Amino acid sequence: MAPKTEMIENLPFTTSKVIASRARIGMVVLATDYTLEHELRQMITQPGVDVYHARIANSPNITPETLRAMQPLITSTAELILPGDSVDVLAFACTSASIVLGTPTVAENLNAAKPGAKTTNPAFAAFAAFRALGAKRIAVLTPYAKSVNEMVQKSVEDAGFDVPIFGSFNEPHDPTVAAIDTASLKAAIAKITDAHDVDAVFISCTSVRIAADVAEIEAALGVPVTSSNHALAWHCLRLAGVDDKLPKLGRLFRL
Repeated sequence: MAPKTEMIENLPFTTSKVIASRARIGMVVLATDYTLEHELRQMITQPGVDVYHARIANSPNITPETLRAMQPLITSTAELILPGDSVDVLAFACTSASIVLGTPTVAENLNAAKPGAKTTNPAFAAFAAFRALGAKRIAVLTPYAKSVNEMVQKSVEDAGFDVPIFGSFNEPHDPTVAAIDTASLKAAIAKITDAHDVDAVFISCTSVRIAADVAEIEAALGVPVTSSNHALAWHCLRLAGVDDKLPKLGRLFRL
C-alpha cells in the first residue's frame, strides 16, 4: 500500500503587483494580422506595462463590407481579455474598420466589454498624433483598394487635416500586405513625398511593417512619420499615463 500523502492546505501568502504594475493595455487584433503584436513587442518595452490580446474573426480580403462585418464581434472578443478584470486602455486594432464603423461606435462596443477603460483605435490614435506633432498637411500611404482609400481620405480630412498626396499599393489581401518589404515601403514613401509640401507622413494599416524604421525614414525626409501601429502604441501608452520618451522610435515618442 502506498504511503498516505500528507496534505497541507491554505498555506499563507502575500501578493505584489509586478505584471502590469504601471499599465494594462487590452488589444482586439484581427485574426489575419501578422504584424501588430510583433511591432508592439518592439515599442512597448517598459517594465510594468503589459499588453493583452484577443483576436477577432475577419476576412483576409479587406473591403467595406468585410470591415463592417466585424462590428457585432467587437464586444464579445474584447470580453476575452482578462475576463472579470479591468484594463487601463482598450484598443480595436484595425484602422480601416475603425474608419468605416466610426470611432464612437468602436468605443461603445469596447466599453460594453470594459466599461472603465479608455478606448482608442489606429485612426483615432493617428489623428491624436498629427495634433501632437502640430501637423496639418498629411501624406497618406495605404495598401487598400480604392473603395477603402476614399473613406480613409475623407476621414483624415473630416478630422481637420489636409491630404495633398495619397498613395496606395491597391492590395486588398491582408496577408500579402504583411509581407510588403521595407524597401518597397521606403520607395513608396519617397515617391509620395517627392516635391510635395507635407507636415507628416502616415502609413495606414496595422498589417504594414514599418514602425522599426520610422526614425530612419524621418531623418531622411525631415518630417515626422507615423503608422497605424506606431501611433496606436504611442496613444495607448499616453492614455495609460505612461509618458516615457523613447527617442529611438521617432519624433512622436519624444513628445
